[in-house]
Amino acid sequence: MKRYSIHTLLLSGLSLLCFAACSDEYMEEINSDPSKATTIDPNAQLTTAQLQTYGDLDLTETFRSYLYAFTQQTMGCWNTTNYGGRHMLSDADMGKVWTRLYPIAVKNIVDAEYRSAGDPEKTNIHAAVSIYKVYLLSLLTDIYGDIPYSEAGRGFIDGNPMPRYDTQQEIYEDFFLTLAEAASEIGTGSDRITGDLIYGGDCAKWKKLANSLRLRFAMRISKVDPEKARAEFEAALLDAGGILESSDDDALVKHMEVAFSFGSEAYTDYRGNALSQRFFGNDPVNNPTYICSTLFNRLYDTNDPRAFMLVRFYYDGVMSLTSPDNRIDLTDDMIASGWDMKADARDPGDYAWEPWPREYTSELTEPYRDIDPSYGNNMSYASEPKVATNFLQSDNPGVVMTSAEVKFLLAEAKLNNWAVETSATTLFEEGVTEAINFLTDRYDCRRVEASEIRSYLDGLHFANVDNGIKRELINTQAWILHFTNPYECWANQRRSGYPQLKSPAEYGYSNVLVDSQEIPVRLCYPRLEASYNKESYEEALARMGGENSWNTPVWWDID
Repeated sequence: MKRYSIHTLLLSGLSLLCFAACSDEYMEEINSDPSKATTIDPNAQLTTAQLQTYGDLDLTETFRSYLYAFTQQTMGCWNTTNYGGRHMLSDADMGKVWTRLYPIAVKNIVDAEYRSAGDPEKTNIHAAVSIYKVYLLSLLTDIYGDIPYSEAGRGFIDGNPMPRYDTQQEIYEDFFLTLAEAASEIGTGSDRITGDLIYGGDCAKWKKLANSLRLRFAMRISKVDPEKARAEFEAALLDAGGILESSDDDALVKHMEVAFSFGSEAYTDYRGNALSQRFFGNDPVNNPTYICSTLFNRLYDTNDPRAFMLVRFYYDGVMSLTSPDNRIDLTDDMIASGWDMKADARDPGDYAWEPWPREYTSELTEPYRDIDPSYGNNMSYASEPKVATNFLQSDNPGVVMTSAEVKFLLAEAKLNNWAVETSATTLFEEGVTEAINFLTDRYDCRRVEASEIRSYLDGLHFANVDNGIKRELINTQAWILHFTNPYECWANQRRSGYPQLKSPAEYGYSNVLVDSQEIPVRLCYPRLEASYNKESYEEALARMGGENSWNTPVWWDID
């Protein structure tokens, strides 16, 4: 499994100091005391921002409650079904990406960018924090639409506590400019980037990430502004710094092995991967994370090698409350018995117990019959597909971007007749292969032989279908790839329209859907914005028809 040096632990400690150090009150205090430093090392601020992206347990609640439900990758656990699965608005749960990232990661990264700008001894760290700032703000704008951007995180710097909401079009324009400038800047300075938990300060790889993010954002606007999208995509490809080419270039935030806890300390400790902890579940015995039928059926019906890498069937009746290590894996036993693996997968809108799953009996669980008071119920839940234990480890990486994603972007660009030399078929097959190997290399899943991958690819018939089906295949594969990157999964599914997802209403849940019959296409702004930043908030709402509705698409989502 993945292990990291004591340096990672020390950097994590720095991040917690930085967490406390960036409040306005603290900044005011240190600026009034000449015995204290007037600034924070931007390297520590970069560490904070990186760790929070997937290490913040509070923030990842939005993933579980909404993002995974809307992409129909998980379903069944109470939070997922109750909020996202049955389309119920919760201001607190929808707003956590906003209310957590802005005051911590964004505030740190903006401050770091501002205080390193123009400093010849901080050239490289300035470029790195600029790139990561763009990435962080892309998460926010893709989830909410128009957001504070140009003035965000600058309350102490500019004395303006009420930043304007930039339009998403303006924001994307600046993304391209900032990334191009940062890519040309990074590596030209003499300073070492010491707070980087992604690349360990490797400037060449940061340059590749900047260019690859330009590819992502160009494809994002390919429907709303196709000419701009093409120009930006091709410019990124021409940059001498290159793009993510192999798994060695993957942008992954390193996390540590820590015991799972849902006590108060867990919400300020970013060392472990909080997404993995959410997969584990607050009550892992009675409410683990179940896989939605939309994802499982797609994997199973196409003989995808990842079907039983991402998904397993467990008896969890005696699982620890702090670790998933003692689950009883019944998958192979079920396969050997001829069990119908798909029958109890949770449809969109289903709770784990509604309808009640079938009870699976196995000799593997007999020793626990007398010691588990809920044995019958737990054996019923064993027949439902769950997230595999490999994805419940606290030292799993936080996924920012991978070379597999880049291959899919290039394949779709080829279909658009943009200046991509390699064939779409070759790029698609490389992307699928890298996506499968990604689970082995990063999550310790089984190694899939090349012949098995070849057989799977042949069954998809990519080379023999028209461009419309090719586009669907590419983006469906991206959807599978992004299982551990929920930010990008939801954004790309909305942008591309693939896979085509049916509302829970079409599964018979129209009478219990609370606030929308259709799958929402954005999350609503936090309600307190109407009080704290009223003028800017209302200006943004006016551009969206005057309503803070989750059925109003963001700028680039025109289908």
